Amino acid sequence: MWTGIAFSALAMTAIVAVRYLATSGGFALLTRHVRPGYHTKLGPQIRREISWSLASAAIYGIPAGVVAWGWQEHGWTRIYTGWSDYPVWYLPMAPLIYLFAHDTWFYWTHRWMHRPRLFRIAHAVHHASRPPTAWAAMSFHPWEAVTGAVVIPALVFLVPIHVAMLGLVLLVMTVMGVTNHMGWEMFPRRLVHSRLGEWLITASHHQRHHEEYRCNYGLYFRFWDRLCGTDHGLSANI
Repeated sequence: MWTGIAFSALAMTAIVAVRYLATSGGFALLTRHVRPGYHTKLGPQIRREISWSLASAAIYGIPAGVVAWGWQEHGWTRIYTGWSDYPVWYLPMAPLIYLFAHDTWFYWTHRWMHRPRLFRIAHAVHHASRPPTAWAAMSFHPWEAVTGAVVIPALVFLVPIHVAMLGLVLLVMTVMGVTNHMGWEMFPRRLVHSRLGEWLITASHHQRHHEEYRCNYGLYFRFWDRLCGTDHGLSANI
């Protein structure tokens, strides 16, 4: 049993690390094309971001690996594989539930991390990226990484989701985590400044958080920022 758990945890850690390197690396290359010179003189910072992110990959990968083992060997979770196991309308509903739940958890833990003592102990690692780059997506102190690593593993025990829709959630989580830190806006201006864009977080919104610190705490949606009066709008610098 323990061998199987250890193998699953190691495999998932490797998957998370490779996913990070491929996604952040790809968008970093794109940044070089779109914003020539953006990474100039940021070599030491980027190396720190990669080091912290690879440590975070293990913290994310271990619980995910344990849960994956439990799902495959004992059916512990509420992940399902049959397309007809739940109504068709529920297929797209589950990812929205997961993303909103993750966004809610992230908003409040993120605000908590900005309390002076916790900021000095942990969250300052992430904000040491000035300006943030695509490599900063998982650049967290281990204590902060733990708060992010537990969300999806916990949700799969509570909310049914098709394995393909879970893959979609992980894809959105990965891409938005990277693109929000690139320092430039990859989405069309027409979308970012539309009514829909007023409720979605993109690089323009998250960049302002890195500029002002005490605002724009959300991850995917601006719902909690708007409700709690912490939405300061978009950065004027990207």
